[in-house]
Amino acid sequence: MARKVLVVDDEKTIVKGISFSLKQDNMEVDTAFDGEEAVEKAREGDYDIILLDVMLPKLSGFDACQAIREFSDVPIIMLTAKGDDMDKILGLEYGADDYITKPFNILEVKARIKAIMRRIEKNADGNGSRKLLVKGALKMDLENRRLYIYDHEINLTAREFDVLELLAKNPNKIYSRIDLLNLIWGKDYPGDERTVDVHIRRLREKIEESPSNPRYVHTKWGVGYYFQA
Repeated sequence: MARKVLVVDDEKTIVKGISFSLKQDNMEVDTAFDGEEAVEKAREGDYDIILLDVMLPKLSGFDACQAIREFSDVPIIMLTAKGDDMDKILGLEYGADDYITKPFNILEVKARIKAIMRRIEKNADGNGSRKLLVKGALKMDLENRRLYIYDHEINLTAREFDVLELLAKNPNKIYSRIDLLNLIWGKDYPGDERTVDVHIRRLREKIEESPSNPRYVHTKWGVGYYFQA
């Protein structure tokens, strides 16, 4: 089945170029040119991934990302200005799974998309008989990649789910930020360790009653992060 991608950018030449290249890889591509249109299409469509520019008319990429996260956990890759670290951090804070800096090589875009898709498929296919992971009040449906706490569904991004699944499957094992970056994002990922910190912070805000005094995801100061139910 062809992957369905939503490409959002107000520069039509960029949208046209990305769309053409993705279609060459047999992906189905839909497009939007402002933030409001992006949210509407994300709500109506069933996309496998969204490429979302930061600088958009009507609704910024950050606001569009945040709005999409209210109803969907579809993987989102933000397209940010070159060298603007604040855009990268804000994109992750607002719920993006990854970011690519402009100007970019289309081969990098396709590689990032395929990496996220492979990781999701691997997690879905590799669960075997262990489709449910229960830790205290936390229940992870590994097959459908859904999280429940006290039977209330918690909406996680693809990366947040990957991080939590890895930690929860290996309780009390401490992972450094570099470990998590390599295992979740891949060894070739060009981002830095702050990416991990942002995702851990967002994860705690979603699953912990008191993020500053976590029950599940703990910090071993100077070493890394670990899970304890």
